Amino acid sequence: MTAPEATSTTEKSPAPTWRESLAVYLQPRVLIVLMLGFSSGLPLALSGSTLLVWMRESGVDLGTIGLFALVGTPYTLKFIWAPLVDALHVPLFTRAFGRRRGWLVFSQLLLIGAILLLALTDPARSPLFVALGALLVAAMSSTQDIVVDAFRVESLPESEQAAGMASYVAAYRIGMLISTAGVLFLVSAFESTGIGRHAAWMWGYVAMAALVLIGTITALLATEPEQSVRAEAATRDEDAFTRVAHAAVGAFSEFLARKYAWVALAFVVLFKFTDAFSGTMTAPFVIDLGFTRNDYAAIVKGVGLIATLVGGFAGGYLARRYSLVASLWIGGVLQALSNLVFAWLAYVGVNQWALAAAISAENFTGAIGTVIFVAYLSALCQNPLHTATQYALLTALAAVGRTYLSSGAGYVAETTGWPLFFMISVLVAVPSLILLAWLQRRGHFEIVGPVKV
Repeated sequence: MTAPEATSTTEKSPAPTWRESLAVYLQPRVLIVLMLGFSSGLPLALSGSTLLVWMRESGVDLGTIGLFALVGTPYTLKFIWAPLVDALHVPLFTRAFGRRRGWLVFSQLLLIGAILLLALTDPARSPLFVALGALLVAAMSSTQDIVVDAFRVESLPESEQAAGMASYVAAYRIGMLISTAGVLFLVSAFESTGIGRHAAWMWGYVAMAALVLIGTITALLATEPEQSVRAEAATRDEDAFTRVAHAAVGAFSEFLARKYAWVALAFVVLFKFTDAFSGTMTAPFVIDLGFTRNDYAAIVKGVGLIATLVGGFAGGYLARRYSLVASLWIGGVLQALSNLVFAWLAYVGVNQWALAAAISAENFTGAIGTVIFVAYLSALCQNPLHTATQYALLTALAAVGRTYLSSGAGYVAETTGWPLFFMISVLVAVPSLILLAWLQRRGHFEIVGPVKV
């Protein structure tokens, strides 16, 4: 869901003053969404880029590392069980905390267990068990995402949507930074005390499991969204099977009945593909180039964190100030062009200033693109009876680029070399921009509106 000014292709809203903007970001609902964004972003890298660094240090080849993108399959299939989240009650949890909060607490506890299980694996000895552990983390993480996305869309009024999206995405990427750079720092710190490398990685993952409790505490402090309460009351007399059927069928039939639905779905799949294709191999690239683990971690956690924050709030400003389609053009072009900085870094070699510039560009443009993309996806979800299912379908499709289309990135990098690889990463953005132009010419963004309650 976006503010009305973000969905019109012709009207522009007056720029908010800094006092008005700050006041919106300090609203309790926005702060709750911010903390849940951190909880959602934290586990993604643990089965992704951070795990790839661990595997690369353990001697796993690039081809196998690239194939590990497939462990993100639950992110592409989560719409299958999203109707269960929309319709079913979790024993004890739903009664104690409510429809959305009960699922939040339940999924976060399962996520903690999955991360601890992954911590006990060994990439050098058994990549298969690592893959299974990573798959469980991805499954529990994607379930948490289903609930958090529904909670965010349903709990924020239109006046707080732009601030909520900016806060959510900024916190999401901060969570990812902590589970990348933060883990790398922890592993180095543990090794400096004399602990072996494998044990150091294990304790790094244990620390990340503990940080998931931040989301759990936030869920306990939050209040159930009024839209969710009303939707629950409307279906209270229905049996579980009927509720699940209505959530599943209603979510798909309502969306597919819209004009240009299939083109919009293709656009959803491809918009973040350029970011995912290059991002899959960023960590192995930096290690292969000759940077140390601590060099990479320090820059990601320092300069990268600042760039993420600035980019996230810049994306929120664009979503509120300009039309949705104009914002998508800006975000789509910027996130594609940022890959050229890594191609330049490949020629420069080991230079910390160059690495800082590349990481900053990636985080800044990636945050802008993600905020605008979340605004678009939220605007497509228009019924609280199946918010979780519909949003899960859209984000699952968005994950196709990160999971399946990006799985061959390692082989492309081995074949072409790093400079050409990142140039190719720019070109893979072209199909999404063609679809964006097609949808714009046919007035698609003029009919995308806020959630209908």
